[in-house]
Amino acid sequence: MKYQLPDLPYPHDALEPVIDAETMRIHHEKHHGGYVKKLNKAIEGLAAPEDVRDLIADLDAVPAEQREAVRNNGGGHANHSLFWNVMRPPSTRSGPGGELEQAIGTAFGDVDKLRELFTETAKSRFGSGWAWLCVHENGELFVCSTPNQDSPLMQGYVERPGIPILGLDVWEHAYYLLYQNRRADYVNAWWDIINWEHVAEFYAAAQLVAAAQ
Repeated sequence: MKYQLPDLPYPHDALEPVIDAETMRIHHEKHHGGYVKKLNKAIEGLAAPEDVRDLIADLDAVPAEQREAVRNNGGGHANHSLFWNVMRPPSTRSGPGGELEQAIGTAFGDVDKLRELFTETAKSRFGSGWAWLCVHENGELFVCSTPNQDSPLMQGYVERPGIPILGLDVWEHAYYLLYQNRRADYVNAWWDIINWEHVAEFYAAAQLVAAAQ
């Protein structure tokens, strides 16, 4: 089984002015592409599942000598594959709707309070990592953060496991060309390019998984 670098769902310059085309090109082709190449090397000789999310959700099944490489590079592949799909070109749509918005209201009060919590979580992540909106196994939403390329899917390896439905990459390579060291500016601007329709789809799929557990 060989994993593949997915195509971006939009041109490199589609997210401007929030994320510039050169950052998107380097981030996708070099960083994400690098994770895929290293992951494929790491799984040589393994009967890896087709979906990388299944691979990283059961790291204990990976031999110890390959586990760290699978954790880092499998996480990088899974995390970025979600990341590209929760963004879209800037639009006038301001937020989620339907069942997702109701769930956000139940968990956080309203969308503005979710934004405050998520933004602070992303800004305060020490070093490299991610901020996440996840679905718990009980179906409830929560916000968390992970270091490096860890995913909330890595039960037993992260503080708060769950199914990620929205993720923000706060590694410096995600924003440094345009924002330099101003992570807060990047995080605040990013809210203008969230693809809430896709997040709602991921929420509905996660609810089905939670209900089956």
